[in-house]
Amino acid sequence: MKILVDLFTASLGKLEWYDVFLRIFVAVLAGGFIGNERGKHGSAAGLRTHILVCIGACISSLTSIFGSLNLGYTGDIYRIAAQVISGIGFLGAGMIIVKNTSMITGLTTAAGLWTTGAIGIAIGFGFYVGAIIATLFCVFTAAFLTRFERQRKMSVNLYAEISEPKKAGEVFDKVHKISEDDVLIEVVPAKSGIDGNLGFFITIANRDDFQELREQIESMEAVSFVIPE
Repeated sequence: MKILVDLFTASLGKLEWYDVFLRIFVAVLAGGFIGNERGKHGSAAGLRTHILVCIGACISSLTSIFGSLNLGYTGDIYRIAAQVISGIGFLGAGMIIVKNTSMITGLTTAAGLWTTGAIGIAIGFGFYVGAIIATLFCVFTAAFLTRFERQRKMSVNLYAEISEPKKAGEVFDKVHKISEDDVLIEVVPAKSGIDGNLGFFITIANRDDFQELREQIESMEAVSFVIPE
C-alpha cells in the first residue's frame, strides 16, 4: 500500500519514468472508461478516440513538468496545457453534425472529448483525485442522464412528399393541428425525383400514437407518401 501511495505522490523533485508510466496508464483507464460508455450509445468518438485524447492531454502536461523539473526550463509550465484546452476544439467541431432536418447532433460527444482532454491534463499534473471524480461524473452523465434525456426529448422524424405544391400551406397547417406538439417542418427537393412533387421533413416529439399520426398525414389530400427517417 505504501508503494502505491508513494507512486501517486511522486515527482516532487523530478519526474521519474515510473511516475510517467503511472500517469499515462491512469489516462488510458479514464479515457477508456468514458469512451466505452459513449461507444455504447453509438457515438462516432468511442473507446479509442477518448483514450487517445486523454493520453495526448496527459503527455502535454507531462512535457511541461519534465521541462521544468528535469531540464530546468523557466517560464509558464501551463502554456502547453492551455493550448490543449483550446486546440481540442477541432475534434469537437468534427463531431458536430447538422442533419438535413436542421437538427444539430454531436454536441454531447464534442463536450465529452473536451472534458476528457481536461481530465488528461489533470492526470498529467498529478491531480488524481480531481481526475477520478470528474471521470466518474462523466460516465454517470453518459450512462444515465443520456437515457433520461432521450426518454424526455426523443423526437420522431418523417419524410413526406406533396404532389400538388400549391396545397403545401394547407397540408402544413393540418400537420401542426393534428400533432398537438411542437413540430418542425422543413421543405426540401423531392427525393423521389417525381416532377412536380415537393418534399418536406417533419420532426415532432415522440408519441405513442406515432403510427396513427403517420397514417393521418398520409391520408391528407395531395400527400403522396410518408416514410420514417
